[in-house]
Amino acid sequence: MGGLTPVEDRSEIAFFDVETTIPFRPGQGYAILEFGSILVCPKKLVELRNYSTLVRPSNLNLITARSVKCNGIKREDVESEPTFADIADTVYDILHGRIWAGHNILRFDCLRIREAFAEIGRDSPEPKGTIDSLALLTQRFGRRAGDMKMATLAAYFGLGNQTHRSLDDVRMNFEVLKYCATVLFLESSLPDELVENSVTTTPETSSRRRTNIKTSPLQSPVDQQTRENSTSIPILSFVSPAEAQTDPFDTSTLRNEIAPEFLHSDIPVEDVQNQPSEPVASEETGDQDGYLELDKVSISSIKAIDVPLYHGNQRMKIQLFLGDRPLRLHCPRLKVRFGINGKFLDNAGRRKLNFVVDLYPSLCNVLQECDSAAQKISVDSGSGSDWNPALIPVKGFLNCPTARIRIPTELNGDVDRYAAEVHQRELSGATTTQKLISGNPRAEELESLVNPGTVLDAFLSIEPYDCQQRAGIRLVARKLVIH
Repeated sequence: MGGLTPVEDRSEIAFFDVETTIPFRPGQGYAILEFGSILVCPKKLVELRNYSTLVRPSNLNLITARSVKCNGIKREDVESEPTFADIADTVYDILHGRIWAGHNILRFDCLRIREAFAEIGRDSPEPKGTIDSLALLTQRFGRRAGDMKMATLAAYFGLGNQTHRSLDDVRMNFEVLKYCATVLFLESSLPDELVENSVTTTPETSSRRRTNIKTSPLQSPVDQQTRENSTSIPILSFVSPAEAQTDPFDTSTLRNEIAPEFLHSDIPVEDVQNQPSEPVASEETGDQDGYLELDKVSISSIKAIDVPLYHGNQRMKIQLFLGDRPLRLHCPRLKVRFGINGKFLDNAGRRKLNFVVDLYPSLCNVLQECDSAAQKISVDSGSGSDWNPALIPVKGFLNCPTARIRIPTELNGDVDRYAAEVHQRELSGATTTQKLISGNPRAEELESLVNPGTVLDAFLSIEPYDCQQRAGIRLVARKLVIH
């Protein structure tokens, strides 16, 4: 464990990172398991000092298999380590009054630090500015390396694998920033025709070609005109003043850039574009049209991946997979707690129909893993939207979570028709059959069939979303079988 001696000079940049537990129920907070930081000279960009320590949370039961899978920190690793209260003075001295830097710190690490200090009844340290490399590199370097995860950026420059340990991640973050800044500096010095023919052309270099202004990526045009008389440090042009932070993750303009026809439907964009249908599972798997039985879902095989919004488009969306297959579930015998609710309207003025069901443990586990995987990709890709957990706790019943199931609207049908098949389960002797009631039911039909206490089988697609500063996963009913 490195030691960091308090100093009077506060000009160093404090790169820091925290590793935490992962909440496993709605409303649960994070607990810091490790804190790591380096102080960097802003003039020479060299590491001056470092500090790292494991942290024992107040409740060791918060360390679960999911958090161990993420950062490798086990319960026995922290049992004899100091609590956050024990290291609070050191953390405060490292951070207070300095520029804070890190990857996605505005949306995660800064919040965890403030929460930890509040929990022990102390004032939190405050920065004099922040450098969030996730927002900075998304804007300046672009997605030439793929997504904006630290692991992806490090792999792009051949810096090795991310360990998800605080001090290692901080140093990797620092190296990635230096590599990206070097590339941008060199690109700013290249002739226009070489940049134009480069395979790594980004919006930043495209803008440079249009304006033909060769400014350093570390300076604005005004900075360049006055640089001879300025004593400021170039990297500080990246810094957001602490008292005037703007949200670098504002996606409110995205809505205006998407064609209106894609906003007027709940049908996935792939269907609109007539893309090839998802692969249907073979009969040997026991699936029905590609929908997996819950006992065939391996939690460890669930993953979230950024995929194109639609074919040929560079915008990305999150999609959930089980192995290499899109994740779709057959959920038998769900009991409806709250019936059809259609008081809200979609963008085309149609009623948005949904209902709430009680969840059994196996389905809870799958949805929690889907939620966790999708949220991690969402945060890593730079979204600043508030995350809505898929599981809804029932007041007074800790172990009886529920979830909302949405019925998609029909793309080109009547205003009040919906794109979910509805079947009636019928028993004929020892044989069970399904009778089709409607292929695109009206709202009134659904309201009469899906009532509190109704038992049904649901065939669901699990669809991450991020719209109007709210994100999460939707359970979308493609087929319902009423018992």
